[in-house]
Amino acid sequence: MSDPLLQLISAGLGLWIRSRCDHVGDLDLTLQGSSLGLMRGRLQGAVLTARDVRFQGLPLQHAEISSGPIQVDLTWLRPGQMLALKGPCQVSGMVAMPGQPLGDALLSERWRDLGDWLAEQLMGLSPLGALRIDSDLLELQVPVAAHQDPARRRFRLNAEQGTLCFRPETADEPRTLLPMDPAIRIEQVQLASGQLALKGQASVTP
Repeated sequence: MSDPLLQLISAGLGLWIRSRCDHVGDLDLTLQGSSLGLMRGRLQGAVLTARDVRFQGLPLQHAEISSGPIQVDLTWLRPGQMLALKGPCQVSGMVAMPGQPLGDALLSERWRDLGDWLAEQLMGLSPLGALRIDSDLLELQVPVAAHQDPARRRFRLNAEQGTLCFRPETADEPRTLLPMDPAIRIEQVQLASGQLALKGQASVTP
């Protein structure tokens, strides 16, 4: 991107994104298009890559996100808001979350309800005590009263019906689907190297 105006706006948007995150290591944002197109309310798209990010308490070791064409409503620009969407925008990408920090996040106040819901739905017990990733398996642990060791159960993950599907390590048991925002569609899931990697698409609306 060599357009000076788009470079300036990209830098401002990058700072705005950083301000919305709890922590950001590396971040690069590229707007695709031209100044003339922007003045007409159109951009060809955007590409965002980031590493070592914590967003709303969730750890993202790596993220790569790209968008389709973007319609911009220049009449609604306000201080602190670099661009205002005029219509829906399609976004696709991947994020990788390390297992131990993800488990810690699910034990935090912000995400505790989700962690306990997983424990209850997948194990019939709560609250969640720990989450870990072992090779291609995800393990949940729940403390049990009067027992020194926690209850443990391991699951395989895959994408199904646009969301995460949890299948017990023993394939004869029923699967569980994670409730998902209808604007988000998970297309691929991978557990490897101690990380949970997700690929998918989303529709972003004004």
